[in-house]
Amino acid sequence: MTVFLSSLPAVYDVLLHQGIATYKKKNSKASLPQRIAAERVEKTTRQGGIFVVRQKEDFTPTGVKGFIVTSKEGLLQQANHLTHWTPNVYRNYHYTDAKRSYICGFEEKHLQQINTFVVDIDTQQYTPQDIIMTSLEEGIGVPTLIVASTRGYQVYYALEQPLFISNKNDFRSLTVAKRIADNLKRSLQQVAADTYCNDFGFFRIPNEHNIVFCQLEQRYRIADLIDWSMRQDDDVQRPLFVVPTKQQDVALTKTAWFKALLHTTKLKGQKGILGRNNTMFTLALACFSEGLEKARAEDLLDQLNYDQSQPLSTAEIDTILTSAYSGKYRGPKQEYIRALLVEYVPNGQTIPIELGNRNWYKFKKPREERKRSHYDEWEADIIAYITTQKQPSEPFIWRTQKELCEAVGISQSSLNALLQTSTKLMKTVTGKGRAAKTGWTTVQLFLETIMTVQQQTKQAYRKYITLLIADWVAILAPIAGYEKCVTAVYNYQENVLLKDTS
Repeated sequence: MTVFLSSLPAVYDVLLHQGIATYKKKNSKASLPQRIAAERVEKTTRQGGIFVVRQKEDFTPTGVKGFIVTSKEGLLQQANHLTHWTPNVYRNYHYTDAKRSYICGFEEKHLQQINTFVVDIDTQQYTPQDIIMTSLEEGIGVPTLIVASTRGYQVYYALEQPLFISNKNDFRSLTVAKRIADNLKRSLQQVAADTYCNDFGFFRIPNEHNIVFCQLEQRYRIADLIDWSMRQDDDVQRPLFVVPTKQQDVALTKTAWFKALLHTTKLKGQKGILGRNNTMFTLALACFSEGLEKARAEDLLDQLNYDQSQPLSTAEIDTILTSAYSGKYRGPKQEYIRALLVEYVPNGQTIPIELGNRNWYKFKKPREERKRSHYDEWEADIIAYITTQKQPSEPFIWRTQKELCEAVGISQSSLNALLQTSTKLMKTVTGKGRAAKTGWTTVQLFLETIMTVQQQTKQAYRKYITLLIADWVAILAPIAGYEKCVTAVYNYQENVLLKDTS
């Protein structure tokens, strides 16, 4: 799909909202009335900045070479000469050198607002159609945008309204957003989504040549994504937030999992694969969480690096340590540790993972009978949807399974499992092949319809018999000697009527 330059403003409007200014402060080509009108609107919101780079090679171990954009006008002028950007807007942004060549500030704690979630698919083994179908099957919905990269695709799910980030409750809104991003990546794993890609970092920038799918009206309410994400967590009984407890601390560097990873050899170093860099970063986070001096952590990483067939450079190790000791992270993640153990350590799945001073609680209060409660909620959602969509004279609504899943927000696999246990839902299929239709209703609606039809049939039958007898009586009554016959016929018909309609 080729997107003309005239339609790119609409793309950026959807992805950026009013997070950055419409026109440049200086040297703008817009007319004065246009600039004044835009400024009036923007006075009611806060504008930030985004980061862009011109080529992939600008991501270096010593820093990111690029520049900062604070207006859509400036972005449009440069769009076809850029490769990567941060579609989510930052409140703090600056350069690190006098020549304004290297940028910094793109840390999650500096996010002003989240406009879109992006999933990186680092292979062209799957087509955009495969990605869309998987997204639908997992109950997410149709993506807003799919952008082609040199090695794969990046899938954008734009929000209807931005999610603003603050430091309230220890950045709770950011924590919720990161869980949604993680569940999106997990749900698209069957089309090779990179589950370890940065949630809100740099992504391929949409331009005239790389947009392969565009559905700008397809945008998402953050409340719907939170609800969907909670259901994904319920499937694996995964909680959300972490708070400290009074449990005794665990020396992470003394744990079995830390020692096993520290002595691992033959770590992989390819992009998109959990390996060398992830292992060192995980170990560095453990050192930081335990309070070890940075120099001691560096000694441990050097030891691990020395045993690798493809060691990292000193600058790369320093970058890993700097990031781990920046204070942006609580500590190593259990999911990462388990994945590394399984991948690189013999019998790694049996090694216990101790993380010490942590206690989990959920954003939403636990439900009763938690194991299957999400099926009850989905069942209630489907019943409500059928009830509001059906016609008064028809118990069934006719939808394909994918249409029903998309409308309710349930994956097809979960719907199939629900139908096997539900005593309230009914499904019927008529016709064959392309002419087949799928009908959905509830047991209650179906019985109500049968009773209504039966009652209507009774009333019609009674009316018919009454009129028929009246005609017979009108014909036979004048004939002498037939009064008894007419009475007998009337009584006989009444008995039949009562028997047939009971």
